[in-house]
Amino acid sequence: MTVTPQAAAANIGDQPGRQSRPGEQSQPGQPPLRVERIRADFPILSRTVRGGRPLVYLDSGATSQKPRQVLDAERDFYERHNGAVHRGAHLLAEEATDAYEGARATTARFIGAQPDEIVFTKNATEAINLVAYAMSNAAALPASDPSASRFAVGPGDEVLVTELEHHANLVPWQQLCQRTGATLRWFGVTEDGRLDLDALDELIGDRTKIVALSHQSNVLGTVPPVTEIARRAHEAGALVLADAAQSVPHQPVDVRTLGVDFLAFSGHKMLGPSGIGVLWGRRELLEVMPPFLTGGSMIEVVRMEATTFLPPPQRFEAGVPMAAQAVGLAAACGYLGDLGMVNVAAHEEMLTAHALAALGEIPGVRILGPTSTTDRGGAVAFTVAGVHPHDVGQVLDELGIAVRTGHHCAWPLHRRYEVQASTRATFYVYNTPAEIDALADGVRQAQRFFGTA
Repeated sequence: MTVTPQAAAANIGDQPGRQSRPGEQSQPGQPPLRVERIRADFPILSRTVRGGRPLVYLDSGATSQKPRQVLDAERDFYERHNGAVHRGAHLLAEEATDAYEGARATTARFIGAQPDEIVFTKNATEAINLVAYAMSNAAALPASDPSASRFAVGPGDEVLVTELEHHANLVPWQQLCQRTGATLRWFGVTEDGRLDLDALDELIGDRTKIVALSHQSNVLGTVPPVTEIARRAHEAGALVLADAAQSVPHQPVDVRTLGVDFLAFSGHKMLGPSGIGVLWGRRELLEVMPPFLTGGSMIEVVRMEATTFLPPPQRFEAGVPMAAQAVGLAAACGYLGDLGMVNVAAHEEMLTAHALAALGEIPGVRILGPTSTTDRGGAVAFTVAGVHPHDVGQVLDELGIAVRTGHHCAWPLHRRYEVQASTRATFYVYNTPAEIDALADGVRQAQRFFGTA
């Protein structure tokens, strides 16, 4: 049997909890999502922890839980269609290739792209590094090469990031500058968690080669004005990359209207498997961008003297691809698409508003970043006066509440707010207002335990 693009995300539409097609909104007066029906799709949410307490999972910003539909899609691939993609003429290899390329088409539709603009990577970090290393590889090419003229970076050039960034969208650019002699610059962050755009015209200029910024902060939840910044960057001739690891899973994203050149996200944060990520790039840029990893599957002709490479996206997918994970990602796209990303965003906005209010009324709690849901996603980081975030997290864990503590791979951002660490709660389609209430009650218990209430 040939696995079609539709079959790559099979059995999604008829499952409990599906009430809208992609882009459709809930009926007036109805909740955005039928959460109890959705929760039934996630086996892990029925388990108990820490002495029989129900699991309250508020750490989806680190990794999301997986519905049965995603688990079944991946299992079905291994049980029925497992073969090496793009390698072999036997039936299983054909089916595996069809499933893999079908997953590419499904993922492309999810973000408004074309299939040949989707490069599968192992995560968003690798996707960002792919672009950064391609730029330093281009620096070694002759100036007449189209790759060099578009991507090469050297002394006198500038790379622009922001103080909001996850380390995955900061360290690769630091390293690029160290390899090439370019200069790293950045947007600051205001006290209320927004990008400081006062120096926009000063920071983006003729020397800017690329602007790399988060589409949604993993700590503050801030959604920067990416489209506005991209427009200004393009006027200056710069490229733009958006780290969308925290936005694609939680809000409608259309790469055409967003206006960037590259976009990176991970499967495991959007109900999909670990071990797969996505780099979207404009086709005309991918066609001239030099590869990062080389080897099998990405070659056109190999001679002892030299090698030519396949067109994108295969040019950037060296080695045997992660076919089962791609099928699982496609199933996750189908699951979210059937919920309707407008509904997903509305549900998370409701949860975020509830969390901001519930935590904001607790004396001694400081919320980092915006205190309203305007241009803000479902990540709420906070500190508790007199209690270390790790201690807050431990008390919450004993109550069955999973949050993240630490600097959340955003150390410079925490330094900006003069805190060593924070406690972070992040929300998704399976969370409820009652779980937010449990979080607030747990914070109060931590204050009482450490005598700061």
